[in-house]
Amino acid sequence: MKIKGNSSSFEPCPEYNGPAVCVDITPLKKQQSQFGERDVFKAVFEINVDRGDGSRFCAWSRNFTPSLNEKANLRKFLRSWFGRDLMQQELNEFDTESLIGKPAHVVVVHEHKDGETYANIAACTPHKVGDPLKACGKYIRVKDRQAGPAPTGGSGGGYRRAEQPGGDAADLGATKIHIGRCKGLEVRDLAPEQVQALLENWLPTAKANAKPTADDKRLIAALEQWQEAQAVAADNVPY
Repeated sequence: MKIKGNSSSFEPCPEYNGPAVCVDITPLKKQQSQFGERDVFKAVFEINVDRGDGSRFCAWSRNFTPSLNEKANLRKFLRSWFGRDLMQQELNEFDTESLIGKPAHVVVVHEHKDGETYANIAACTPHKVGDPLKACGKYIRVKDRQAGPAPTGGSGGGYRRAEQPGGDAADLGATKIHIGRCKGLEVRDLAPEQVQALLENWLPTAKANAKPTADDKRLIAALEQWQEAQAVAADNVPY
């Protein structure tokens, strides 16, 4: 999950080492990889740090594919979280919805690169000490959210898929990122802080370019539409 540590409109998930609770398994989304298109999802953990509005900070896992193959990252992650016993019992049929509400102990670390900050879950292990953390109830699951991107400071924890309206505008949400670390992803699959980074760091230079490429033009249009939709969402999405 890419975040802008110096963005005035987004307060990143802080570094953390402590109890957490799983509050979401995001819907499957298409992602381009070196092996072709694949379905991916993330696990979202609420941590015990208040945002100041009654909600808590959330941290997102890496992308997982829906596979429990011996070498799959999801299987390794679940084994780290729950241990081998649980995995052996549920390998034949595992419902990711069963993870919602499960406690954990997570370590969130920041990686700084090229002037940007990346918040990553470095470890997810069983909760063992003290009372397990319970969800505060402010987080809204991705599948339940209204269309349109949320304000980056919203109580949903900072991630909302930027669903686009029908017609030609819908195609802009599917615009592929052709630069940077998000290359290959669609605009609608980015977290708001990732879009904000493109708006701040890439868009001004791209618009100043006298000869933008076709990819540049499509991405410029998609980012400007996202920006407009965000302004509308700020007035209409409840906190």
